[in-house]
Amino acid sequence: MPHTLLTCRLPGRVPYVQVLDMQRRLARRRIEGTLADDVLLLLEHEPVVTLGRGSREDTVVASGNALAARGIETVEIERGGDVTYHGPGQLVGYPILDLKRYRTDLHWYVRTLEEALIVALAGLDLNAFRAPGLTGVWVGQDGDSGTTPVRVASGKVRKVASIGVHVSRWVTWHGFALNVTREPLDNFRHIVPCGIDGVRMTSLASEGAVADLALVSDSVRRGFARAFDARIVDLAPEEILSMLHEYSEQPTAAAPR
Repeated sequence: MPHTLLTCRLPGRVPYVQVLDMQRRLARRRIEGTLADDVLLLLEHEPVVTLGRGSREDTVVASGNALAARGIETVEIERGGDVTYHGPGQLVGYPILDLKRYRTDLHWYVRTLEEALIVALAGLDLNAFRAPGLTGVWVGQDGDSGTTPVRVASGKVRKVASIGVHVSRWVTWHGFALNVTREPLDNFRHIVPCGIDGVRMTSLASEGAVADLALVSDSVRRGFARAFDARIVDLAPEEILSMLHEYSEQPTAAAPR
């Protein structure tokens, strides 16, 4: 039987810390068993640089003050990985999944996230793939054209989606950011994306693919349904908010342990 995956596209451009709190509360409910099904949140963020547990000082090129002057927030979080940027023109997805229903294997989970996005992009007529040894989803020359570092530095492969996750008691949160329009690309110059030297970020629009956020969101839902063998049930934003309202805990910045 397919698993049920409740999906919700949040409207507008949502501040990062607001959705971080939503994720943590949904994850806590999933861990406690008071939320019966998995959830996938899809949205756009206001501009933000997030620093994962693997972040290094030299991967943020601009100072915190310089980022703030450009209207870019900086947030340290518990997910794995290095630094990345979220902002308008990206479709960001946060799966809150209980991996005990699938496979208790973090490597499998990240590869399946990649597969969901690769399937979604194929549905938009864009050939995407994995780059050996690197997390995320890539486009460009998919073949024997040198080692991965050489291909990345030369721009032969370009990163279209970043992935960074966190798991507690086999429940996931954080997720992926897929560049849809060209708008987010300029802000990647303030960081070393995901700590990968020489990486070139790209977007669906830059690669000549469909760059409509609503259409991309629909394709991503289909990609998740296939990759995770899930039955998609779409929820309105007010239904997700009602779920959280019914959960008596007040908003908190603390993450589930």
